[in-house]
Amino acid sequence: MEANVRAFVAYLRSEKGLSKNTIAAYGRDVSKFASFCEDQGLALQQVSHGSIVEFLSTLYRRGLDSRSVARHLVTIRHFLRFCVMEKSLEKDPSENIQSPKFRHTLPEFLSIDEVNRLLALPDVTNPQGLRDKAMIEILYSSGLRVSELCGLKIADMQLDAGYLRCIGKGDKERLVPIGKKALEWIREYIAKGRPEILGENNDSIFLFPSRSGKAIDRFIFWKTLRMYGKKAGLRKSLSPHMLRHSFATHLLDGGADLRSVQMMLGHADISTTQIYTHVVEGRLRQVYKAHHPRA
Repeated sequence: MEANVRAFVAYLRSEKGLSKNTIAAYGRDVSKFASFCEDQGLALQQVSHGSIVEFLSTLYRRGLDSRSVARHLVTIRHFLRFCVMEKSLEKDPSENIQSPKFRHTLPEFLSIDEVNRLLALPDVTNPQGLRDKAMIEILYSSGLRVSELCGLKIADMQLDAGYLRCIGKGDKERLVPIGKKALEWIREYIAKGRPEILGENNDSIFLFPSRSGKAIDRFIFWKTLRMYGKKAGLRKSLSPHMLRHSFATHLLDGGADLRSVQMMLGHADISTTQIYTHVVEGRLRQVYKAHHPRA
């Protein structure tokens, strides 16, 4: 089965136009399934409806939630359909397996006061602090995904026009506006912080490079952001996606229309963006309960 997994990942990379992170996630999920089959002594042709269900049960026993289990099932389906297409299998045994049901939980987001506390933390007197400040400002100002933020190039910045060019999922390009405050800190970082971080590697194409000139690793930024979240005394574990949720929620709270928010977030389908309407509705209910005399 290992050869089939390698062929599947190669197919995703060459034919489907998926992002590197998505391909890596598919690869991890299908490798877990292949390892399970190996432990069970199952060849590809022996994979059945029951063995797939048993694999999903092991994921639940490991503590994965329904959303994660559903994602693994989607990966397995894509893998087995690929195997049928390649004639390694006669029939897809996952056809009649129902996807796990899960509740649509409201995305966690920060209040405006929490965002302001967070933005006040980086020490802008040193290059790393100036870089952190610029990155957090862009993240909250534009709602980028963390991989999009870390992959930004100098050439992507249209500072005079107040926009940045972003290559999102599926290599789709979009233009995203940047707020005035974020623009000020980006300019400050480019003028003072970035040259010191790069040193002799000053030919890097990336806006936020490491000292080697390569794009900063998204996991390093994730850890940095989490550290700032703790310093800010946030009651929740901070992640880049939480700032993306905050960006969308605060826009909608301020009166932005859903279609505009969809375009800025880079969602292919507006149904993905509609989760934020639940956030606004939830907050309206809280305001109603807090202030209406007969609530």
